[in-house]
Amino acid sequence: MTSADRSTFLEPCPIDLPPPRAGEPRIAELLGTSAGATPAAVIVGFPVDEGVRRNGGRPGAAAAPAAIRRALLRMTCDPRMPAMESFLRRCVDLGDLVATGDLEADQQLLGRAIAPHLAAGRLAIVLGGGHETAFGTFLGHVAAGEAISIVNLDAHPDVRPTQRVADREEGHSGSPFRQAIEHASGRCRGYAVAGLQPSAVSAEALRWLRERGCDAAFIDEPGVAEDPLGALPPWRGGNATLPIMVMASLDLDAVAAAAAPGVSAPSPAGLSPQVWLAAAERLGADPRVRSIDLVELCPRLDLGELTTRLAGLTVWRILRGAAGRPG
Repeated sequence: MTSADRSTFLEPCPIDLPPPRAGEPRIAELLGTSAGATPAAVIVGFPVDEGVRRNGGRPGAAAAPAAIRRALLRMTCDPRMPAMESFLRRCVDLGDLVATGDLEADQQLLGRAIAPHLAAGRLAIVLGGGHETAFGTFLGHVAAGEAISIVNLDAHPDVRPTQRVADREEGHSGSPFRQAIEHASGRCRGYAVAGLQPSAVSAEALRWLRERGCDAAFIDEPGVAEDPLGALPPWRGGNATLPIMVMASLDLDAVAAAAAPGVSAPSPAGLSPQVWLAAAERLGADPRVRSIDLVELCPRLDLGELTTRLAGLTVWRILRGAAGRPG
């Protein structure tokens, strides 16, 4: 990491952990401990939910990065996979963005914070925050000079228009992918979303997606509930090649509310946690995937930390997948 990572954009997020146990290292004791090694991946927190408030949702996702870490850092590596421990030693947690309260400025900061790591070929894992996080992640790809295809697992397509407020257009948690698709850089070369709830998608949104050649897979369509990624390029019909890299976004409201009650908009008939976790690991393992953001955990709305634990395990599965990447 660079000094700018710490001093300009990010600050550590302290987490209370149980005492270390000899011979049983937890993830907190492993992350970034290979001194001098080139990082393989970075983790960044985006503690912002202003976009949720603007979108009329239930705020609270700003507390998610710290909650996800509390769950994740207590976990151990997979004892069957020695490569996971060595990978974690080369995975650096940069801490949380120092949010300014101005969503547009914070998204620009997030983009600038992860851009050098993307340009260096590292996997960026971004802990949101509301789904407005995704536009900040996209700006990182723009700043890194990368053309990408976006893949989203979500109950909603999040392609609503921005809102005109005073003299500027303001984004929100329902607009990040429209903003990316319409961005003047032209860096978004495709958008695909799976897990959509038909009761939560407007005819206008579906028309807008189809007119732009975007893929939209609804959860009640054949095979989607069992393999949402398999309904989308670049995984549809097997591991077909894709000429550009992938930015992946994981919205926890795609998961059934019984397993993920602590989100802004729960989905009673969403994906099973098993399917969700398998998809997260598949994304982590695929070298075409350059960034993954995890969004919409709202700890204050959680029940028994179910969603928080699922979010931590989602990052764990991403890391386990990434540990098996070639090279």
